[in-house]
Amino acid sequence: MTMKTSNESAANQKDESTEISKKDLNRLFWRSFQMEFSWNYERQASLGYVYAMIPILKKLYKKKEDLSQALKRHLEFFNCTPYIVTMILGISVAMEKQNADNSKFDSSSINTVKASLMGPLSGIGDSFFWGTLRLIATGVGTSLALKGNILGPILFFLIFNIPHIALRYILTSLGYKMGTGFLKKLQDNGTMGYLTLGAAILGLMVIGGMSSEMIVLNVPLKIGTGKSATAVQDILNGIMPGLLPLAAFGIIYWLLGKQWKTTTILLGIGVVSILGAWAGIFG
Repeated sequence: MTMKTSNESAANQKDESTEISKKDLNRLFWRSFQMEFSWNYERQASLGYVYAMIPILKKLYKKKEDLSQALKRHLEFFNCTPYIVTMILGISVAMEKQNADNSKFDSSSINTVKASLMGPLSGIGDSFFWGTLRLIATGVGTSLALKGNILGPILFFLIFNIPHIALRYILTSLGYKMGTGFLKKLQDNGTMGYLTLGAAILGLMVIGGMSSEMIVLNVPLKIGTGKSATAVQDILNGIMPGLLPLAAFGIIYWLLGKQWKTTTILLGIGVVSILGAWAGIFG
C-alpha cells in the first residue's frame, strides 16, 4: 500500500513538473519580441522561434535526445507576421506538451501545422498591421509632427504598439488553450492524421502559388524575322503558363534534395541570371 502511494506521488510530481503555467506562457510572450532580430534569408525567423520555445522545451523534455529533436524541429524554415506569431507559438507549445505526454503522438504534425498557419495568419497580420494600423498611426503622427508638435512621434508609437502588444499577449494564451483542447480531441478521435494531410496539401498549394507569382522568368528571343516572328515566350505560355518559373523551382528543389547549400544556390541563381540577361536569353 505504501509502495503504491509513493508511485502515485512520483507520477503526480512528474505531471506537475511538465505542466505549462501562466509564467511559462508569459516568458514565451516576452521572448517572442526577438523574432525578427535574427532573421535570415535561409530559414528566416526560425532562430527567433526556437529561442522563444527553449524554456518550455527544456521543461517538457528531460532527456537530452528528446530535447535535441525538439530544438531541431523548430529550427526548420518559419516566417510569419511577428505581431501575431504568438498564436502559432502557443499552439506549438500545446502540441509539444501532447508529444511529451503521449508517446504515440505524431511529432511531424507539429511542423506541418506550423507551416499551414504561416500563410493565412501572415495574410491577416500584414493586412491589419502593415496595411491599416501603420497607415493610421503614420497619418496621425505625421500631421502633428509637421506642425512641430512633439506628440506626433509619441502618438505614432502608441497607436501602433499598444494594439500590437495587447494582441500579441492575448494570442499567446489563446493559442495554447485552443491547441490544448482542440488537439486533444483530434488525437482521441483519430482526426489528427487528416489534419496533418490537409495541412501538408495546403502548404504545397501555397508554395505552388508563391512560385508562380514570385519567380519572374521570361525569354525575349524570337523565331523568324519581321512581323511574322514568333516570340519564344508565347510558345512556352501556349504549352503551359508559368512553365519557366515551374522549371526553375523544380531545379532548385532538386538541388536542395541533393544537399546543396542555400548560399551556393543563391549565388548560382545570381550568376545564371546575370549571364542570361547579358546574352539576351533572359528578359
